[in-house]
Amino acid sequence: MNKFNVTSWNNNSAKVITKNESESRMWDGLKQAIAVSSGFQRWQLERKINEGQQQNLSLDRQVSIYLRETLETLAY
Repeated sequence: MNKFNVTSWNNNSAKVITKNESESRMWDGLKQAIAVSSGFQRWQLERKINEGQQQNLSLDRQVSIYLRETLETLAY
């Protein structure tokens, strides 16, 4: 499997990014989309995650916890 993805052509040269960079960009986009969703915002309110707590918990961590709890709920 090729670990590089060609993302664009510029002046006859390919811009190449690694698979990890590509996955990181994908996760960042997904994380941002989840963060603005009504389900995520309701989850924050239910857990009383206020601005002070949000500063202590990174968005990455909050989204990870939210997804884990959501999947656990769906598993039942």
